[in-house]
Amino acid sequence: MNDQTFSLQPFPSISLPSLKIAGNIARNGNQLTICYTLGGDLKQIVIPPPSNTPSRKHELWKETCFEFFLGIKDSQRYWEFNLSPTGHWNVYRFDGYRQGMQEETAFKKLPFNVQNQADGLTLALDIDLNKIISAEQAIEVAITTVIKYRDGEVTYWALTHRGAEADFHLRDSFIIEL
Repeated sequence: MNDQTFSLQPFPSISLPSLKIAGNIARNGNQLTICYTLGGDLKQIVIPPPSNTPSRKHELWKETCFEFFLGIKDSQRYWEFNLSPTGHWNVYRFDGYRQGMQEETAFKKLPFNVQNQADGLTLALDIDLNKIISAEQAIEVAITTVIKYRDGEVTYWALTHRGAEADFHLRDSFIIEL
């Protein structure tokens, strides 16, 4: 089992907000578990309420959204996972850097747990990767979050920011190996 903790950083061009995004990610065989914890002054950000009927939705990254990118080591192919606090989700497959984007149909559901308290929010996902990769394949992961503030400002959080602009798709930002 490979288990790592993480802490996300806001894109450098913004003033440091009073938020903290941290968590842990683990791979046991081909079972991937990721847990995000958002803490701080949550009154200043938009956290959409949970949906009674969570489903696959597009453009979740336009609102507060937890994301991770998973790539096969030594391959250009990667997947983008979007998890909204509403329970809505999506998974996209790419052939290379922002190329060949397709909805990943191997996943029909992506159930995850969201706990929202006054002083924090926790989102946890446990997923079987057998639908897209074999257990023998090493993976590289980028962990990211989009935070939308009540004033309309959107901030971009990641393990590392390697470009002049916030760009979660840059493969050299997939820095966790599992």
